[in-house]
Amino acid sequence: MNTKTIELLEYDKIKEILKSYALSDLAKDEIDNLEPSVDIDLIKKYMEETSEARAIVNITSSIPLHSLGGIKSVKQKIEKGMVLLPEDLEVISGLLKEVERLKRFMLDKEQVAPNISLYVLSISPLEDLREEIDRCVFRGRVDDKATSNLGKIRKRIGILEDRIKSKLESVLKNEKYKNYIQDTLVSQRGGRYVIPVKSEYKKSIDGSIHDKSSSGSTVFIEPAEVKKAQDELNLCRIEEEKEVYKVLATLTNMVESYKRELNINIETMCYYDFIFAKGKYSKSIEGSKVKINNKNYINIKKGRHPLIGKDAVPLDFTIGDSYKGLVITGPNTGGKTVALKTVGLLTMMAQSGLHVPVEEGSEFSIFANVLVDIGDGQSIEQNLSTFSSHIKNIISILECADPYTLVIMDELGSGTDPGEGMGIAVAVLEELYRKGSVILATTHYSEIKDFAKEHEGFINGCMEFDINTLKPLYRLKIGKSGESNAFLISLRLGMNKSLIERAHKVTYKEEKTYLEYQYDEKIMSYNKEVENHNSQLEKIKEAKERIKVSEKQKNKSKFNIGDNVFISFMNRTGIICELENSKGEYTVLVMKKKIKINKKRLSIYVGKDELYPEDYDLDIVLNSKENRKKDKLMNKKHVEGMEIK
Repeated sequence: MNTKTIELLEYDKIKEILKSYALSDLAKDEIDNLEPSVDIDLIKKYMEETSEARAIVNITSSIPLHSLGGIKSVKQKIEKGMVLLPEDLEVISGLLKEVERLKRFMLDKEQVAPNISLYVLSISPLEDLREEIDRCVFRGRVDDKATSNLGKIRKRIGILEDRIKSKLESVLKNEKYKNYIQDTLVSQRGGRYVIPVKSEYKKSIDGSIHDKSSSGSTVFIEPAEVKKAQDELNLCRIEEEKEVYKVLATLTNMVESYKRELNINIETMCYYDFIFAKGKYSKSIEGSKVKINNKNYINIKKGRHPLIGKDAVPLDFTIGDSYKGLVITGPNTGGKTVALKTVGLLTMMAQSGLHVPVEEGSEFSIFANVLVDIGDGQSIEQNLSTFSSHIKNIISILECADPYTLVIMDELGSGTDPGEGMGIAVAVLEELYRKGSVILATTHYSEIKDFAKEHEGFINGCMEFDINTLKPLYRLKIGKSGESNAFLISLRLGMNKSLIERAHKVTYKEEKTYLEYQYDEKIMSYNKEVENHNSQLEKIKEAKERIKVSEKQKNKSKFNIGDNVFISFMNRTGIICELENSKGEYTVLVMKKKIKINKKRLSIYVGKDELYPEDYDLDIVLNSKENRKKDKLMNKKHVEGMEIK
């Protein structure tokens, strides 16, 4: 199947969801390799298997399947002639137990699943092998009872270990060695029991040094009195290893003798896992078995896109009987693309033997390929425009199109000049029809409606739209072309009808009178938008007024002569004696000195209106007594050489 189709119709997403219902990696690999088939008998067989699995899943979800964890590694070891480890043998034993449970489970399901229940007849629980593994291997190690000799050897090992530990503990408790011992713990180094001795006393104890600590302060010594027992213990351990190897080798040979039966068990368990994953997925999407034909006929009853689920509006769709080409028109967001993807994806799923979310009685045809052009496909790296990418894809579709292909094209002819785009769309539809393909296309060009209406083998369709609620209904109606609802929608929303009539004349080159529509406030709060706009205008006016007031206040002096102000950086008060200069500085009388201070460092303490009586002569405060006398005299007459500083 075309890889671009798999990507655009999201077939891989269906497989990922299907894999989540499988237990084993082998079954998941099987799902990864799943693809639409063109063999009608094989498809019907797969579909029947899915139906029987679904029937069992409806009865119970507790199906005895093995995860086959570790089986792949075990098979590789057998192929290489390696001796299996105890954990490998336990994997085989676990598989054989599940095989036996599955065999009993499926034999009880003959009535609801007559075909897939027969598959268990080919598997074998291999009771003798399982019983021998369980007798010899327990909790990841070869059991003492595997052979009588192994039991004796391990008993001897236990006796020797106890004897050695007892002797070492007596050394540790001996007062003679009390100062030499670093710790009162017996440990092992290189498979031999040792005691920790302080490094400076290593020659004070007769024995062999086997290790020392990382700091060098402790050495681990095997006392001479336990050497003989240690040597005997090591010999016993070698004998134990040999005996264990014999048991494992015998069991491995036994497994190899059943290699064919085991492979059949693994393959059957994997296939059951795969089948029941399809059955569980069918239940999750409320899928149904469908009829399969090779007559290019599709009849979908209440179909839903599986990735949308119950929220999807059911799709009724038919093609391939009296017409082989369907052209869907209608506004955007009406569900045209979803309808296209639903038809394409359900077709691929049906050809894969999967149940699809449709009502009983639905029917799908077998196609050698599903060719799809959906989305703009724009590539920044290749610097392709939307139109160019569409055309490259359509050229590929035209090369592959034949009577065994389903062609799905969205927004045919879009992305270029409307006149030329419409011409290309018509030419492409004619060529695809000549090649015998089943065609499903969507378009915005009104001229394509006329083409579909007049051309043999084509029919119009549209996505229904509720003009009263201004909402798409997402329902496909075959046999009727989609109406352009732009003018009616605009009227419904309150646009002046004279504008709509002018737009109609420009578009269709003809006069038409439109009836007044009373817009519905429940649909669009038109008045509220106007009110919001007027409210915003009022806010702008208010803001302008505030700016004017603010500017007046800025132009007005902040302090008056005679005001008592607080000087922040001096932490004291002073009297304003000169108004603000161009630098924003006031002259302040403080501590009998006049200082220029920036207004940012001043704040009103007591205003002059509160400080002084009405018509108070501020010179009494601001000028010295001497200057006031000079001023009084100079107002009466000219005095040569007199000045006021």
